[in-house]
Amino acid sequence: MSFGHGGPSGGPGGSRTPDWAALAEESAAKSRRRKWLMIGGGVLATAAVAAVVATAVVSTGRGDPEAATSASALPGPEELPPESAEPAPSFSSVAPAPPPDPMDFITDEKTDREPVTVEGFFPGRKLTSGDRVHLKGPTARTTQCASAANSALGAVLTRHGCDELIRATYTRDGVAVTVGVAVFSTEAEAKKVVEEATGGMASLSGGGVPAFCRTGVVCRRTTNSYGRYAYFSVTGFTDGRNVTKDDGPVYTAGDDLTNFTFHQIRHRGEVQASAAASAATG
Repeated sequence: MSFGHGGPSGGPGGSRTPDWAALAEESAAKSRRRKWLMIGGGVLATAAVAAVVATAVVSTGRGDPEAATSASALPGPEELPPESAEPAPSFSSVAPAPPPDPMDFITDEKTDREPVTVEGFFPGRKLTSGDRVHLKGPTARTTQCASAANSALGAVLTRHGCDELIRATYTRDGVAVTVGVAVFSTEAEAKKVVEEATGGMASLSGGGVPAFCRTGVVCRRTTNSYGRYAYFSVTGFTDGRNVTKDDGPVYTAGDDLTNFTFHQIRHRGEVQASAAASAATG
């Protein structure tokens, strides 16, 4: 068997020398392909990130369709509403006047114009105070004020120009109270009577109420004033007993009636103050 040189390669049992130049060129080509693949992948990744950001920005704008335009898309002059021909409202800088004081209407006969009547001071047939009911008995009205008081108080009433005296008697459980209102022209006259008062107003009986608190009997008496009115009370037992400091029902009955009388006088002022306020506001 003979062996030849340079025979065809790749045959079974064949042998040849490697082509080093071709191998080097092939290796270089592979390296270049890997480099370009890496660069291309980076570009694609960058593009993908940019697309995500752009999508997020677009999505944010879609969340509030007016958000993208409200700041910049202001209406032009032609889109603004026309100016109104109506004058703008104005407000006074002057503080409103305070409401009238009821006392201002009952300190002088020139401002106290409500009629003076028995029913105006002592209305109805009874007075209820809490759980206590006082039945109204006789009433009286006189322009001779001294005739409805003992001599000492009568002289004081006359001296300070008492115009008239109105009285009413109330009873409850054997206790009787006569309360009276003396009318004067001014508040100063009424106050003078209270300062100088001695003695007391005469009790008023009749109409089923027996005489009470007459001469020689101890009773409770009070004197006060409000506005141009002086008001009095005399309270005692209908059976003629003397009143002592321990007789609570006598004091309670007297307080009920004098408090009521005070509020009736004040009510005159309130009625007139309310009417004045309504007239002022039209």
